[in-house]
Amino acid sequence: MFGIIGIVVIMVMVFGGYVAAGGKMAIILHALPFEMVMIGGAAVGAFIISNDPATVKHTMKDIPRVFKGTKWKTGDYRDLLCLLFELIRLARTNPVGLEEHIEAPQSSAIFGRYPRVLADHDATDLICDTFRAASMNYDDPHQVEEVLDKRTESATHHAMHSSHALQNMADALPALGIVAAVLGVIKTMGSIDQPPEILGKMIGGALVGTFLGVFIAYGLVGPFAARLKSVVEEDAQFYRLIREVLVANLHSHPANICIEVGRQNTPHSARPSFAELEQALRNLKAEAA
Repeated sequence: MFGIIGIVVIMVMVFGGYVAAGGKMAIILHALPFEMVMIGGAAVGAFIISNDPATVKHTMKDIPRVFKGTKWKTGDYRDLLCLLFELIRLARTNPVGLEEHIEAPQSSAIFGRYPRVLADHDATDLICDTFRAASMNYDDPHQVEEVLDKRTESATHHAMHSSHALQNMADALPALGIVAAVLGVIKTMGSIDQPPEILGKMIGGALVGTFLGVFIAYGLVGPFAARLKSVVEEDAQFYRLIREVLVANLHSHPANICIEVGRQNTPHSARPSFAELEQALRNLKAEAA
């Protein structure tokens, strides 16, 4: 919703200010289709050339996230912490019993209580793989910690491809706008024998190219890239939280301390309160009793 509001504000302020200052929209509207074909077409072509098909598909899939925002909400972080608490407690009291849950999470009663987490294969795989690795490397938790660091960094780097691709397009758009403007000037020079009022409109139409390149770059595509980057970074914190909790578990900290470490690493906007999480954990303990 905020993304749509931002676009509306940009359009109203820019074009409303232009009209209020006495500008004529007719010149822009007349040149707009042709300039957009040149600038937009060149930008899309450059985007395709500079990225592989997987990145192109990934970027198209990620663009709606600019408007939807982050995937993980406060309730999801609370559920994740509760899930990790249950698994850590089970791993310490009944390591053999843990195996059925990490080997087949889709049929696990514990994972089944948290469908949003279970539906995310990356989160589920990270949790299960780490518990498997921990069972083989309890004598060297730093080894598991190093593997987790590399895995989360690699996943975040991959998720950032869409933002980088959009930012590269934003960087290129002003130059493509200049290209369109130069072509407009060339066209104008071919009609240099026309009267001043006609030449003025033609020059104005040519300058629309420069305007559109800069406007689309800094008013739309650049903010899209920045917003997508912030969404990806915040969503990546969900997986870093898993890493923090399970690393604390590897160092044999009490289960409640491990979960508190995770809560403190939750993004502030989605962090459950201490009391809220404590109540959720009490409910789990009561159900298990």
